[in-house]
Amino acid sequence: MSDQTAIGDLSCRQIALPETRQIEQLAWMLEQRGAETFRCPMVAIKDAPDATPVREWLLHLPFDDLILFTGEGVRRLHGFAQRFDLEEAFRDGLRKARKITRGPKPERALRELGLKSDLRAAEPTTDGLIETLSAHDLRGRRVGVQLYPGNPNTKLTDFLHQAGAESDTVLPYVYVSAAEDDKVIELIDRMAAAGVDVIVPFAADDRVGGAGSLNGVVAGAAKDDEGRLFRNEGAAFGDDAVVARAGNDQRVCPTAR
Repeated sequence: MSDQTAIGDLSCRQIALPETRQIEQLAWMLEQRGAETFRCPMVAIKDAPDATPVREWLLHLPFDDLILFTGEGVRRLHGFAQRFDLEEAFRDGLRKARKITRGPKPERALRELGLKSDLRAAEPTTDGLIETLSAHDLRGRRVGVQLYPGNPNTKLTDFLHQAGAESDTVLPYVYVSAAEDDKVIELIDRMAAAGVDVIVPFAADDRVGGAGSLNGVVAGAAKDDEGRLFRNEGAAFGDDAVVARAGNDQRVCPTAR
């Protein structure tokens, strides 16, 4: 057996968690492996502040096809439908539509409603969706599209238009800053002092601008430590686009499931 510590051995590792989603579950999993975690949530997920477009979209159900990008989106739409007294119409619309999912998370949300996906993207990307849909005749079909924050996805809607379909988009949730100044400052100080072995950024999109975003923390810490972040004895871990924008190397990447 090699004398090198196994990558799965997290004993005494200092791991920063700047995400909000499932942070307690993730922290518990890491701590069970011996890690010490530092929670510093940067963003929170909220319902779309203007509910009118969401209600109007729900009233357009059922669609011929329904493209679902995220599990969060499915659950938020369900919540809106319940509050608008449209749950029966929402469930009926889901049952009647051909449900097309980008990946496993919207599929899981559908299963929570007793439903399943009819088509899954060849790859969990917009290009993967387009590849899958290109094998089907979309002419004259009404297609509902659940979007996610920061991406109006004109690439997909342009494809649908060119394929002869009519798209109808909805954005049921937004990202907002959840950062606490003292926590952000403590994270910067820890990173600058090489007191963080691993940081776990999840999403490459700039969800929330300013000092509350992970990029803001990286930029602030980089000024203190000459850009040497993520180059501690431990490994960077998470989204390569976030790490790359900080001018550093991603040394561990989780596999998609």
